[in-house]
Amino acid sequence: MTNKKKITPGKIILWIILIAVAVIQIFPLIWLLDFSVASNNEMFTNGLLIIPKVFRWDNYATAFRDGHVLLYLRNSLIVNVLAVLIVIVISIITAFATTRMHWKLSSTVRNVILLGMMIPIHATLLPNYVIYDKLHLLDTLWALLIPYVAFSLPQGLFLTSSFMESIPKEIEEAAIMDGCGIYRIIGIIITPMLKSSLVTVAIMTFLNNWNEFIMASTYLSTSTWKTLPFSVLEFTGMYASNYSVQFAVMALTAAPMVIIYVILNKQITKGVAMGAVKG
Repeated sequence: MTNKKKITPGKIILWIILIAVAVIQIFPLIWLLDFSVASNNEMFTNGLLIIPKVFRWDNYATAFRDGHVLLYLRNSLIVNVLAVLIVIVISIITAFATTRMHWKLSSTVRNVILLGMMIPIHATLLPNYVIYDKLHLLDTLWALLIPYVAFSLPQGLFLTSSFMESIPKEIEEAAIMDGCGIYRIIGIIITPMLKSSLVTVAIMTFLNNWNEFIMASTYLSTSTWKTLPFSVLEFTGMYASNYSVQFAVMALTAAPMVIIYVILNKQITKGVAMGAVKG
């Protein structure tokens, strides 16, 4: 016989609170999709949501045609994928150097890098601009890649080193006895065991940098390396803006991140929680 769970007033109140919080969290997405299929005139009516007389799906076609969505999407993918790969490689190497190799400044170096988690990325906006200008890096791929990697690295090192500390050192000692060098140990033995943390690092790095706009708008002046958020500006005029198409562009920009988060939500939560516990 199985005991049926009793529905108590406390559980009912808890469910009501959770549903309310869920609605509040998902409302901006609903609002965005609603306005993206409306016309410009309908946006200035009363009410938070609009019931369009005609669903303007052509807003999305206009966004693709005139917003350079494909070009900016390509640039966003290149910048973010490269940032993820570089962060993963540096996180593995740095975590191994600070947790497995014995040298005087190992803990100091690790703590200094982790302090970067306390610095907002846009706090370095103006100093970086001066440096990039002198090095002729403005309007290049490196202008975005360097800060994205630098400010994603502390979080990547935190998660990677936390997982690495939980790996028994006896595994590496046995590999050394079998003749493995340091590079084979890192590439063949350590890295596969860090799979959970590396997936989390990759997802968090991608999510954090995907919608970044302030640095991109400061360092980029031509469309060569402009990222997807710039598509919104293509429909901003001096005296008027095409707001409905702008909402369609924002929906297209948010779609990849929403899909990734929905699919990999459990992996993100699990990786962060395990990293926090082990750290």
